[in-house]
Amino acid sequence: MLSGAALLCAWRHCGRSLVDGVRLLSEVHSLARGRLSMDSESVGAPRAGLKSGETLITEGKADIIFPSANEVFYNPVQEFNRDLTCAVLTEFARQQLDAKGIRLEVPGEEEGAVSPSESEEESEPGQDREAERSPDTPTGHCEEAQSRERERTARVGECCEEGLRILEGLAASGLRSIRFAKEVPGIRSVTANDFSARAVELIKRNVEHNEVQELVTPSHADASMLLYAARGKKDRYDVIDLDPYGSPAQFLDAAVQAVSEGGLLCVTCTDMAVMAGNSAETCYSKYGSISTKARFCHEMALRIILHSLDQRANCYQRYIQPLLCVSVDFYIRVFVRVFTSQAQVKNSASKQALVYNCVGCGTFHLQRMGKRITQGNHMKYSAAIGPPVGPSCEHCGQRQQLGGPLWAEPLHDLGFVERVLSGVSRNPKRFATSSRIQGVLSMATEELPDVPLYYTLDALSSTIHCNTPSLLQARSAFLHAGFRVSLSHACKNALKTDAPPSAVWDIMRCWEKKNPVKREKLSETSPAFRILSTEPTLQACFDIREDANPKSRKQHLKRFQENPEANWGPKARAKAGGGISVALEERRKQLQNKRKNRSEETKQLKSYPCKKLRQGTCVLGEECHYSHEQKKEGEEEEEEEGGEKME
Repeated sequence: MLSGAALLCAWRHCGRSLVDGVRLLSEVHSLARGRLSMDSESVGAPRAGLKSGETLITEGKADIIFPSANEVFYNPVQEFNRDLTCAVLTEFARQQLDAKGIRLEVPGEEEGAVSPSESEEESEPGQDREAERSPDTPTGHCEEAQSRERERTARVGECCEEGLRILEGLAASGLRSIRFAKEVPGIRSVTANDFSARAVELIKRNVEHNEVQELVTPSHADASMLLYAARGKKDRYDVIDLDPYGSPAQFLDAAVQAVSEGGLLCVTCTDMAVMAGNSAETCYSKYGSISTKARFCHEMALRIILHSLDQRANCYQRYIQPLLCVSVDFYIRVFVRVFTSQAQVKNSASKQALVYNCVGCGTFHLQRMGKRITQGNHMKYSAAIGPPVGPSCEHCGQRQQLGGPLWAEPLHDLGFVERVLSGVSRNPKRFATSSRIQGVLSMATEELPDVPLYYTLDALSSTIHCNTPSLLQARSAFLHAGFRVSLSHACKNALKTDAPPSAVWDIMRCWEKKNPVKREKLSETSPAFRILSTEPTLQACFDIREDANPKSRKQHLKRFQENPEANWGPKARAKAGGGISVALEERRKQLQNKRKNRSEETKQLKSYPCKKLRQGTCVLGEECHYSHEQKKEGEEEEEEEGGEKME
C-alpha cells in the first residue's frame, strides 16, 4: 500500500487540490479499517470480506466479524465488562513494567499523566533534573536519550518483549483478545483459545481483519488442559482471563497454577442463581460454599468465588490478593493477584468465615474459621471460638440459617482501584462505558473495606412494617450514633455499617416511634411485634448531616444504570451447528407472563371434569378452569371401558 505522502504527491500531480487529497487519504485509511462511511443508498450492501449471514460488530478499537446464527457466543451488554478489564489491565501493565523502567503510552491520555515511580522520583528532595535539560548538553546526546526513551516506551499495538503474556481461555469470537492487543499497551503476546473449531476459525479471521497477527495467537484446545500444560514457572501466563458461559468452577484449579508469581487472574461468573441462594447444594458442589437467600446475596456471591479461589490456591502453597471485585447486572467479575508463600497460606483460615443469617429479621453474624494472634515476631494460629449466636435470633426469635464459608477480608485494593479510576478519568473518551466505570469504581473506593455484607433499607423497614426512611436520614442516624456507614456498589439500597445488630434495630425502633405502625394488627409471633416490644437503648437522631451524602452521589455519577436494551440479560449458549429453532426474542415473549395469560390453556381445560366438584369442595363456580358439566353414569362407564381396551 502506498504511503500517505506518496498518495498526496500523486494526487497533486494529477491536478487536484491538496484538500481533495487529504479527503481521499482519510477515505483510504477508513476503507483499510473497514469503517468507510456509506450513504443511505448503500447501507444494505455487504462489506468486503463478509460471508452471507455475517455482520461486522464494532466495539472499542476492534471490528469483529460475527455470524448471525448462534454459532459463537457474544453478548453486547458485557461491553462494560470488557471495558473495565482493559482499564484494569492497563494499570496492571503500568505497575509491572514501571518496575522495569518501561513507560506506558496510552492514546488519548493527558500529557500530565506520569507513572508512579516518576511521581515519587520528582517528589524526592535532592533530585536535580535541570542538569538533564541543560542547553550545554550536546545535541547528539539528546537524540540518543530520546532514542533510548523511545525504546523503553510501550505503545498500543506494539510487541513489548518484557511485557505481559495474556491467555483468554474461552475467547469465542476473539473480541476481548483483539481489544487487548489494540487498546492495552505493554503486551508481549495474547493467546485466544477456544474449544470450538468454529470459534477458532472465526478468531483467525478476526485477527487477520484487525491486523493483530503479531500479538494475538489463536489456539484450539481445552482450556483446562491448556492451563495445566502451563504450570511450569517458565510457561506461566502473567494474565489469565476466564469468562465462561455459566460457572468457571471447572477451570479454577488449573488457573491458580498457571498464573505467574504476582500475576493477574480475571474471572467472571454468570451463574448468579446458584451463587445467590437458589441452589445451595449446587453452590457447594461447585465452589465449596453454601449460599443463602438473603438481601446481601450479590456481595456474598463475590465472597464465595474469592473463597473458592483462595482455597484452591492454598493446595499449591499459593494465596490470592483481591484487587477489584464487582457485582454488575447479571454477573460478578473479580480481579485477583496470586502469590506463593507457605507462611502466608497459614493466614487463609482466618480470612474465611461462616455467616449466620436470621430468616425472620435478616440479622447476620460472621464467625471466622480460624484465629491468629501476634506474639512478638511470631504468629500463633488456633481454632476460632463460637458460635456467635444461639439457636434462635435474639431480636425476633426466628431460626438461624448457616451459610459459607466465604471470604471475610476486603474486596478491593483501594490504592489500585484509585489508580484505575484516575486513568479512566484522565481519558474519558477511551471507553464507551467510561461514565459507568467511574461511578462503580467511585462507589468501590467509598465502601467500608473491613465490613463484610450489608443491610438494605427496604428490608429493615419491611420487617417492622413501617415506611422507609430516606437514604440520607438513615446514614445520618448511624453517623450521629458514632458508627461508620457506607453504600455498596452491589445494591442500590444497601447500608454497610460497623454498628452491631442491636444498634441497627434501636435506630429502626426510634424511626418507628416517629412513624408509628398499628401494633394491634401485628401477630405476637411476628418479627415486627417482638422487635418493637423492646424499648430502644439508643436514641437516634435523623437530622441530615452534611457528610451523610457520599461524594459519588453528590456528583450524580452513573452508579446504577437503566437496562441498556430490551431482553438485555444472559444470552443463549452457543450451539455447534449454530441453528436456533426459535428466535430468542420470540421465545422470551412466549415465556413472559406465562402464569397470567392463560386464555388458550383455560379453553383446553374446560374439556376435563372438575375433581373438586365431584367431591363437593369446588366453590369457584363458573370461574373454575375445569368443566362443571355432570356426565351421566353410562357415559362414564363407556369412557372407562374404552380406556381399558386402549390399555
